[in-house]
Amino acid sequence: MGLSLAGDLATRGIRSLLIEKTDGTILQPKMDMVGVRTMEFCRRWGIAEWVEQSPYPRDYPQDNVWLESFTGVEFGREPMVSKEEEPLPKQSPQKRERCPQDMFDPILTRFVRQFDESTIEYETELQSFTQSAKGVVAELRHKNGTLETITADYLVGTDGAASTVRRALDIPMHGQPVLTYTTNVIFRCKDLPSLHDKGKAYRFIFIGEEGTWLTIVAIDGADRWRLSYVGSQERRTLEEADIHKLILRAMGKPFEYEIESVMPWVRRALVAETFGKGRVFLAGDACHLTSPTGGFGMNTGIADAVDLSWKLAAVLDGWADPALLESYTIERKPVAVRMVTEANRNLKRMLATRTKAPDPIAFDPSPEGAAARKAYGDWYTETMRAEWYSIGIHLGFNYYESPVVCPDGSDNPDDDVSNYVQTGRPGHRAPHAWLKDGQSTLDLFGEGVTLLRLSADAPSTDGFGAAAGERSIPLTIHDLSAQGAEIHDLYGAALVLVRPDGHVGWRGNVVPGDPGGVLDTLRGANPSQAAILPPDLPGEEPHVDLRFEDIESFAGRDEEVRRRG
Repeated sequence: MGLSLAGDLATRGIRSLLIEKTDGTILQPKMDMVGVRTMEFCRRWGIAEWVEQSPYPRDYPQDNVWLESFTGVEFGREPMVSKEEEPLPKQSPQKRERCPQDMFDPILTRFVRQFDESTIEYETELQSFTQSAKGVVAELRHKNGTLETITADYLVGTDGAASTVRRALDIPMHGQPVLTYTTNVIFRCKDLPSLHDKGKAYRFIFIGEEGTWLTIVAIDGADRWRLSYVGSQERRTLEEADIHKLILRAMGKPFEYEIESVMPWVRRALVAETFGKGRVFLAGDACHLTSPTGGFGMNTGIADAVDLSWKLAAVLDGWADPALLESYTIERKPVAVRMVTEANRNLKRMLATRTKAPDPIAFDPSPEGAAARKAYGDWYTETMRAEWYSIGIHLGFNYYESPVVCPDGSDNPDDDVSNYVQTGRPGHRAPHAWLKDGQSTLDLFGEGVTLLRLSADAPSTDGFGAAAGERSIPLTIHDLSAQGAEIHDLYGAALVLVRPDGHVGWRGNVVPGDPGGVLDTLRGANPSQAAILPPDLPGEEPHVDLRFEDIESFAGRDEEVRRRG
């Protein structure tokens, strides 16, 4: 999240210092799916091709398989084509990509290092900070032990589950502090698929008579694999002998492998009460912790960064009111609650086998066993499908209730996990459509506020242009009226204002009597509606204030990782 924020700020001409207390090495890749919305951001940043050309093999099948063991019976699978073969969705100029964290982070680092505005300092740790009405003063400790005091206009904590910044702000988290105690193991095995008959696949879900107990994913499509012992709400520490037994059970026969690293972590469902105080903000795992079932966590964190970035830049550049920053929590917290809630549903789907475990006959090679396996596999395949097809989660979030959006009284479309119908409703992501020159409409957004003229008989846009000039708002006007009626119908109005983050801020068929008032709303100087407090995540404990020593997270600190030869 820090790299995404630094890079997006740099594209807007804003200087930043990014500090990281480790040396940047990724020992345990905790994500590998770059969602479609994140890829749209990468497209705007000019690095989409870098992600597409990462070392992950584009011809590697993405099947999801449920099985007893690699050499045991298979219950079923969701066949999924390779990234090379997967078509673009009709709703986007990009598609989701497979790019593990130890490949994706170097791409973001390369992106950030392009800019003179960005500085990255590794092995540097935040010790403390204070803030005032004028800015933030922070004390940093470098690797050699020296202390440095710096001043900044704002501070953003993208420092993970055990966030020092969140604790210093005394911001509690709400939800469920423990879903499962899980252990991840990275192991190497050359040409693992040749040792069994299940073929190449992205994810294997292992089901025994106790239900789902283990998953293995292909990290790099070559020789690195991530084993996750799912666990339960009962804390359990796995010794090395235990891990070897798990690997052996998963294969079903002895084989050669090398354990690279082991990381215990706690699967949580938590969202911070607020995403900042004063001039200090939180993003990513620092303000929302989720089960990785669905691949939503990193992608939601990057969307946090983009939402916060344009607002910080607008305030620092002087064309937005500082009140614009108050909309960050209002907009992003409901998105986090929605994401964490769906990830929980996916976890429950995956663990549904624990209350509906296979009948013992399903493990038998007999015809009766084959019939039982098929029935069970068909049920589980249907149960799991929502996790594999989730474009609605990635594109369907919206900011309609935000005070820096102009509502138009239109109905909220259905929030469907697996399908997404594009809409130009205020607060929603501006729809994608292909233009006659081969560009996407999304390629028109990002640098400032964008005004689209979508009908030949639409009124003059001079009023918006003059009002923007008076307020020093960077406004770009695109006349797309010659592109055809399809885009007009998609956006639902003749005139549409799109914010720098690509979300619709206002739409209408006539220029309002006070176009400056509309722009004032978008820049935080004239809120459109009273701030609506975002919901807290429901859970077993309504108020959870986690301290540093309580947290083991998928973010994982280096000292929590045990390296093995």
